[in-house]
Amino acid sequence: MTQLAGLWTSTLGKKVLMAVTGIILFGYLVGHMLGNLQIYMGPEQINKYAEFLHSNQVLLWGVRIALLFSIGVHILAAVQLWLRNRASRPVKYKVFRPPEVDYAARTMVWSGPIIAAFIVYHLLHFTTGTLHPEYRHLKPFENVVIGFQNPVVAIAYIVAIVLLCFHLYHGLWSLFQTFGWDHPKFNRWRRVAAAVFAVAICAGFISVPLAVLAGVVHL
Repeated sequence: MTQLAGLWTSTLGKKVLMAVTGIILFGYLVGHMLGNLQIYMGPEQINKYAEFLHSNQVLLWGVRIALLFSIGVHILAAVQLWLRNRASRPVKYKVFRPPEVDYAARTMVWSGPIIAAFIVYHLLHFTTGTLHPEYRHLKPFENVVIGFQNPVVAIAYIVAIVLLCFHLYHGLWSLFQTFGWDHPKFNRWRRVAAAVFAVAICAGFISVPLAVLAGVVHL
């Protein structure tokens, strides 16, 4: 317990916890994206996939609880690190833009809360159906098509996913640094790798609302 408390209270410990929970959330994003892309295989395939996921409620809720815990730890650690950083530097620099602080890093503070709000909306829209105009239980194909036929909803999703991928890009790049996997010889390549993963996930997710708006995927 003492070691866990020390891990949580130290700055390095918080960064490690953010990195570990970030890996868990990144793995979920990849799996979720691959599941979503089954929509291109037709309603029967993706609807069967939804039925399969809900066939084992113990496993389903175990994954959900693990994700919620990871998100909670990730957000709490991020907020505490941000507050600690502000407290250590009460006077802002007039001009301070080191190479590692790029646009993605500078937008982490406000993109995080927007992504959190998007997750809540996403759950209410496609998981519980509370905010869906014609929600159908275990019918993700119909729910997605009907949901994204509203251009406002589709554009909001696209914007949120783009922000998520900026967040993901910086998170993946920082992860290597947190674990000490950085070296001048391949620092450039870890940025490239982070960008490739972030862009691939972004493209996979936003392709669905774009396909619905374009009429490629329809009822």
